[in-house]
Amino acid sequence: MSANLILKAASIITMDPARPRAEAVALDTTTGTIAAVGSLAEVQAATPGAPVEDLGRAVLMPGFIDPHSHPLNGGMVTQAPAYWIAPYHDAPKYATFAAVQAFWKQLDASLPADQPVVCNGLDRLLQGAPELDNTDLDAFFPTRLAVVLDNSGHEAYFNSAVIRANWPDGKPPADPTGARYGRNQDGTSNGRAYETAAIFAAVGKVLTQAIPNPLRSGALWYKLMAENGITMTTEHTYQTDLLKGYIALSAVPDSPLRLAMYHMSIEADCGDPVDTAPAPKDRLWKQGIKLWADGSPWVGTIASSFPYLDNETIRNAKIPIGPGGESMLNYSRAELDQILDQFTPLGWQFAFHCNGDVGLDVVLDAYARALANHGLLGIDHRWRVEHCGGCRGDQFVRAAALGVTISLPPFQFIYWGDLLDGTMFPSNIGSQWVRAGDAVKSGTPVTFHNDGCVSPPVPLLNIQAMVTRRTPSGAVHGPEQAVSLHDALKAHTVHAAWQLRREHDLGSIAVGKLADFVELSADPYTADIEKLTDQVQVRGTWSGGKKVDLRAFILQIEALEASEHQHLVLRAVHKRCC
Repeated sequence: MSANLILKAASIITMDPARPRAEAVALDTTTGTIAAVGSLAEVQAATPGAPVEDLGRAVLMPGFIDPHSHPLNGGMVTQAPAYWIAPYHDAPKYATFAAVQAFWKQLDASLPADQPVVCNGLDRLLQGAPELDNTDLDAFFPTRLAVVLDNSGHEAYFNSAVIRANWPDGKPPADPTGARYGRNQDGTSNGRAYETAAIFAAVGKVLTQAIPNPLRSGALWYKLMAENGITMTTEHTYQTDLLKGYIALSAVPDSPLRLAMYHMSIEADCGDPVDTAPAPKDRLWKQGIKLWADGSPWVGTIASSFPYLDNETIRNAKIPIGPGGESMLNYSRAELDQILDQFTPLGWQFAFHCNGDVGLDVVLDAYARALANHGLLGIDHRWRVEHCGGCRGDQFVRAAALGVTISLPPFQFIYWGDLLDGTMFPSNIGSQWVRAGDAVKSGTPVTFHNDGCVSPPVPLLNIQAMVTRRTPSGAVHGPEQAVSLHDALKAHTVHAAWQLRREHDLGSIAVGKLADFVELSADPYTADIEKLTDQVQVRGTWSGGKKVDLRAFILQIEALEASEHQHLVLRAVHKRCC
């Protein structure tokens, strides 16, 4: 094969079992593909005349893949001019509710009087925050429009200025289907909205005023992912009105990410194909259909067979003790069967949000029926289940037998692990949260994700946590659920590429594949796994044989007409997965 560039590194971790290690890789930067892999002498012999770029002490790997994310929505509610106040972001600045309150006071004093405020990530469990109302927020933002989005994505809080802007008499309209407004006894708003439709109606005007260039906000999330070594990801709540934005992000010359779209099943056109031109087809494509089985463990809406512990932390967060069981399901079995029967013949990959064990039993039952009825048992369908934080090991064995692949959320363990084990749930449940060990043993290809913007997109931290089972506090929970470093790396490379049906051209460094790499400061295999994120840093990424220039990318997005993408802001509070 032809090549016009050879990269030499301290080591190249190929993730290709046929040749796990190499010294050099030759690239055809015109096609963006790999022409040769091996020792420097072997690669030079295979591609004579190609110049050599020596990366020094850097270690190359296949680019990390986050197979479950929400980049546009994540960027709009976390990147400036919005404020990301989640407790694990910019710690310890937002570690406690007292710290958040101090930030709000400073913020109101520093901004122009007419500038709206949007804060995302308030966490009642981790920060000890109450369920806010308009009078609470009025104390910090007495006159300006102010909105605070709960970290779960299921609730929003807003001040009296927002109430007046929305409803002159202070009274919200009738509750939308599947959502509701918080109300005082006289019917006026109390500054709360629950679930997507009500949140849209309550805070949409504020978002439109506060976020003048939502495409740039999405680009900043792309940049954050790339800075952490990610070269491919997904949009797991794709809607048709997001298409123009994703095409813009994918079509500029220095776009750092490839992106697969999972269309929400509640959209009327979710079964239709999507034309992503002029974005390259290998950079933006529709992958499948997304469904939700249950809700979030952080607000008590998971379909589980086990209750929460009854204590002050749980009561203050207003989480029902439960167990919620099937009452927390978003679909009846009949509805699930109808959806699967309707869209299975179209060939799309399904991806099912599920956190609780009862929910996963129902999903696997529905999957088993649909696979059998449509002649897909034993076929390489790669239907997915997302999260599975509170699910059982035997369920992963059943998933593997059905050909179902699992994407796990290490962030749930990392940021909530200390609470999960002994505060939210008894230790036999909480210590086992995110059963990576059981999932890997089941034989199903396991991947890891960050569900951005629910958590910062940091694959190296996911890998460290799933190998050590240690949270940032230093505590170890469920060491029997630990996985090997190699299995953890596969979860963010070869397995993730396979899960997205891109194993033929991505996920490992091999001849003929696309040249998507992450450049690391040191070798993960020789680092102290307990200090992986300290000893190994991301130096940059390569996409299609080209070193990613993130500054150029942001400038290219800023040069586009912002007004053409203003509609995106109304999707910024859409249901996240968590």
